[in-house]
Amino acid sequence: MNIAIVILNWNGRSLLEQFLPSVIKNSQEAVIYLADNASTDDSVAYVKTHFPEIRIVQNKVNGGYAKGYNDALAKIDADIYCLLNSDVEVSKDWLVPILKTFQAFNEVAAIQPKILDYKKKTHFEYAGAAGGYIDRLGYPYCRGRIFDTLEKDNGQYDDSTPIFWASGACLFIRKQVFESVGKLDEDFFAHQEEIDLCWRIQSNGYKILYEGTSVVYHLGGATLDSMNPKKTFLNFRNSLYLLVKNVPGKKVWFLVLIRMLLDGLAAFRFLLQGKFSHFFAIFKAHMSFYKNLSTLCKKRKKLSKTGKYYTYFSVVWQYFILKRKHFNQL
Repeated sequence: MNIAIVILNWNGRSLLEQFLPSVIKNSQEAVIYLADNASTDDSVAYVKTHFPEIRIVQNKVNGGYAKGYNDALAKIDADIYCLLNSDVEVSKDWLVPILKTFQAFNEVAAIQPKILDYKKKTHFEYAGAAGGYIDRLGYPYCRGRIFDTLEKDNGQYDDSTPIFWASGACLFIRKQVFESVGKLDEDFFAHQEEIDLCWRIQSNGYKILYEGTSVVYHLGGATLDSMNPKKTFLNFRNSLYLLVKNVPGKKVWFLVLIRMLLDGLAAFRFLLQGKFSHFFAIFKAHMSFYKNLSTLCKKRKKLSKTGKYYTYFSVVWQYFILKRKHFNQL
């Protein structure tokens, strides 16, 4: 079983300079690729000069996370892909438990390691933490992270367990499954496309696991930080995309209506905080959703739907009203 670590890059020389050495040092079991999204800086030339062992895949355009990986992976042959952000430091022997799990369980299609915060290595990191879930209204949360509350890593998630979604910051997936379920949805561009992919993986009868004995450290926000209105736009729009595409049954439209009302409350909160660009980002997200609704409905008809995809109706209610900030309090 061979593995390809594929790092998507767009004008990220400083990140490559900082994080590539740990990947090379600790990934002897894999072939490492740089998938470049039409960068205009000297990051590709830098890698060719300083890390000649890394193979370069050059994309023609910057199609974001989804198209960038789809285009690059089509040119890479491996049994297992590791989609790894360019701002991730990996630890010694991080690949060993991942490969053992894939070899032992054919029904496991994707795996996420433990993701800790590079800036505060005692705590979990926002993008994935110890494995992801969503509530009935499509709000994502993780073991170790609910909204902006990050837990300290005290070994409470040093297990191996099924999860609903694996973070795109470090996502291991079988090539055969990636291709058979339709790859990443390029209409998402970036953010939550991995949740959509994981939803489809499970709709096709496969499992997704979290492996807590494999550890990586994610810087986070290297491409779009939380203060960027574009990130707000993508997160709010893509959450609606997720629901329409994947929720089974006619109740999807009731859930979408509730979600949009809650989006309105979030927009009003941004307005009160004086964050006008984020207020307009939510408005634009809804306009983009309406514009693409017919396309989403066509995709919905083509996909097989899972049954129950959630444990809780509303994590928003539990977090903001009941003040349950940690996963084990839900």
